[in-house]
Amino acid sequence: QVQLVESGGGSVQPGESLTLSCAASGFAFSKTVMSWVRQAPGKGVEWVAGANGDSSSTNVDDSVRGRFTISRDNAKNMVYLQMNNLKMEDTAVYYCAQYWGTAGPRGQGTQVTVSW
Repeated sequence: QVQLVESGGGSVQPGESLTLSCAASGFAFSKTVMSWVRQAPGKGVEWVAGANGDSSSTNVDDSVRGRFTISRDNAKNMVYLQMNNLKMEDTAVYYCAQYWGTAGPRGQGTQVTVSW
């Protein structure tokens, strides 16, 4: 079955960086679009970034453009989210998910908290 396990979250100050990792198994990873989505307290799930199977197509939401980068290593079945210049509004639980958008299966999430 599909398994997605996120790691790398934590508490940081504004302007700092974090890299999230996601270990995937149970499906044809290299042929599957992968995304990062997030859910802030009291809000709905928001798509953040995505990459197709061979990384020839990647995209990020305008709210994180220029600060977040998605990448993947198909040899290791891993997907990453490099987050730079974090802002307080980036505070959320971040999930690794299959497919573009927010409807695909996702992992248990990792908490990112940005505060002074």
